[in-house]
Amino acid sequence: MDIRFDAVSKIWPDGTRALDDVSFIVPAGQFCVLLGHSGAGKSTLLRCVNGLETPIGGAVQVDGQTVGPASLRALRRRIAMVHQHFALVPRASGAANVMAGAAASLPLWRVLTGLYPAPLKHRVCELLQAVGLEEAHLVRRAERLSGGQQQRLGLARAFMLDPAIILADEPVASLDPAISHDVLSLLRSQARGRGTTVLCSLHQLDLARAFADRVVALHSGRIIFDGPPEALKGSDISNIYTKSDASEAAVPLRLRFAV
Repeated sequence: MDIRFDAVSKIWPDGTRALDDVSFIVPAGQFCVLLGHSGAGKSTLLRCVNGLETPIGGAVQVDGQTVGPASLRALRRRIAMVHQHFALVPRASGAANVMAGAAASLPLWRVLTGLYPAPLKHRVCELLQAVGLEEAHLVRRAERLSGGQQQRLGLARAFMLDPAIILADEPVASLDPAISHDVLSLLRSQARGRGTTVLCSLHQLDLARAFADRVVALHSGRIIFDGPPEALKGSDISNIYTKSDASEAAVPLRLRFAV
């Protein structure tokens, strides 16, 4: 599935412009990295794709469907998210956390009772193996795992319903460089094997260069670079990482992390 941003704009109640007339298309199967410093608009743009934020101008389309109240329920079944801080249930087992990725496809009584169909249980085991975890991680509480292991659980959970699109919001920001490389390698390989479109926000230039098919760089809510990572020049990099007064950090937490 492709993603189309058509003149997307977003202004916070305090007047901060988070997105300013953003337009580009992410083709199906592409690993596209949104690059920029904190406050550039990356997370806001990601959240417009799955309806967690609503633009004040322009539109977002997924596979030709405009993201909005009429389409969100169906679209969210095809879109998964990988979070910066993992978004796991700390006291739940690894298996339970991964299974949560299939909750949208199940009757409520199965989710509440934990009586999941055998094929889904088998898929949990397959995905844990695919992301490099072991059988012991099925029963271990998420809070007892390392950061890298927790994010591997997050990746497995994201692929539970075989999504057409994965939105990864700073998925390695809290991990060290070596583990960050491993996690992004897993995300890219699993996505390519399934033909999944990935829109991933990062602030690390080296990781964008290593993993992106394409880089879309944002500054103060505007696109200032769009192309293959090898085309990034020194002047582009300087522009990307020049701070401005506009910052998502100034946006109230209840708005920035609304779900």
